[in-house]
Amino acid sequence: MNQNRGTTELAPVTATGLAATAGAGIAGLPADPLSTRATRRGGRIGGMPALVLLASLIVSLLASSGAPTPLYAIYQQRWGFSPITTTIVFGVYALAVLVSLLTFGRLSDYLGRRPVLLAALGVQVVSLVVFATAGGVSELLLARVIQGLSTGAALGAIGAGMLDVHRERGALANALAPGIGTGTGALLSALFVRYLPAPEHLVYLVLIGVIVAQAIGVALLRETVTRSSVPLTALVPEVRLPRAARGPMLAAAPVLFAVWALAGLYGALAPSLVASLTGSQSVVLGGLSLVVLTAPAAASVYLLRNATARRVMLIGIAALVIGVAITLVALGTGTAWLFFLGTAVSGVGFGSGFQGGIRTVVPVAAPHERSGVLSLVFTVSYLGMGIPAVAAGFLAVHGAGLTGAARDYGAALIVLAAVALAALARTRRAPAQA
Repeated sequence: MNQNRGTTELAPVTATGLAATAGAGIAGLPADPLSTRATRRGGRIGGMPALVLLASLIVSLLASSGAPTPLYAIYQQRWGFSPITTTIVFGVYALAVLVSLLTFGRLSDYLGRRPVLLAALGVQVVSLVVFATAGGVSELLLARVIQGLSTGAALGAIGAGMLDVHRERGALANALAPGIGTGTGALLSALFVRYLPAPEHLVYLVLIGVIVAQAIGVALLRETVTRSSVPLTALVPEVRLPRAARGPMLAAAPVLFAVWALAGLYGALAPSLVASLTGSQSVVLGGLSLVVLTAPAAASVYLLRNATARRVMLIGIAALVIGVAITLVALGTGTAWLFFLGTAVSGVGFGSGFQGGIRTVVPVAAPHERSGVLSLVFTVSYLGMGIPAVAAGFLAVHGAGLTGAARDYGAALIVLAAVALAALARTRRAPAQA
C-alpha cells in the first residue's frame, strides 16, 4: 500500500499514549496537524464546522435507521406479521450494513471522503422514499437493505473524516454521535405516530429534507484525502488490520460486540417489552425506552472523555452487567420502573464500552488506513447488534415467549460481558506492545 497516499501523515502514536491523553487533548484543544494542513484542499467548510457537520451525518443516518422502530406496531397491524418478521427486518438492516462496511468501507481512503458521502446520502434518500411508499413487508425489507448499504458506506468515511479534522475530538465525536442518532430517531418517530397524521409517511419525508440539507453542506466540505485510483482488491470483502491496531482491536472487539448486542435487543424488542410490562400501547412510551438507553450512553461518553480508554471499557462492562441484571429482575417481577432503571444503567455500559473501543483502536491507524479500520470496528459492532437480535425474535415465537426470550438474551449478555472482561484482562499489555 502506498504510504504517502491520503491525508497528511501524523507522528506515530501508541495506543496507551492515546488512551491516556485523548481526553486531555479534547479538553486542552491542541492543534492537530491534520486540521490545519490537510483541509486546505478545495471547498469552503473545514475545521470545527466540518467536524460538527460530519457528526450530524451520523446522527441523521442512525436516526433514520431508528425511525421505523415505533412504526413496527402500525406495520404489524396493517400487514399482519409476527415478531419474527420484526427481528428479521432489523437483522437484514444489520447484515446490509456489514456487507457495505466490508465492501465499500475503504473507498473513501482512495476516492476521498466527500464523493463517497454524497453517493451514500443519495442512496439513503432512496431508502427513505421506499419506506415512505411501502405497501408490504417486501418493500420494508427492500428499504432496510438499501438503508443498510448506504449507512455502511457512509460510516467509515464519516468517522475517518472526523479524525482527519481533529484526532482527539474526532474520536470523541465518533463515540458520541451513534447513541444520539439512535435515540433521536426512535423518539422523533414515536412523537410523529402519536401527534401527527400519516406518520408512516411524514417522518421519512422530514428525514429526507434533513439529509438533502446535509448533502449540500457535504458538497462544500474541504477534502482531506488526495484522490487515487481504486485497486480491484479494495472492493473485495476482507478483514485486514494494520499491525499497530491488532493488539488494541483484540482487546476492544469483545466489548464492542457485547454493548452492541445490548443495542440490538432494545432496537428489536424494547417497544414490545415496554407494552408487556406497562399494559400501555403508547408508541411514545415504547420509543422512550430507546431514549432512556441512549441518553445515558451519550452522557457517559462526554463525562468519561478524560479517562483512559481501558478504564472507560472496564466501566462499560461493569455498567452493562449491573444494568442487565436489574433489567432481568424487572422482567421477572413485571416492574416497569425497574426496567427503565436497568435500561439507563445499561445505557452507561453501551456508551462507555463503545467509546473505549473507538478510542483504543481507531486513532492508532495512519490517515490512509482510518476508513478501513473504523469500518472494521463498526463491522464487529453490527455483528453484535444483528445476529443476537434475530435469534431473540425466533426465541420469542418458538421459545419461551417475548419476556422469556428477553431474559435469555439478558443472561447471554452477562456471559458476553464476562468474556469481554476476560479478553481485556488477557490483552492488558497489548496496547503498550503495539
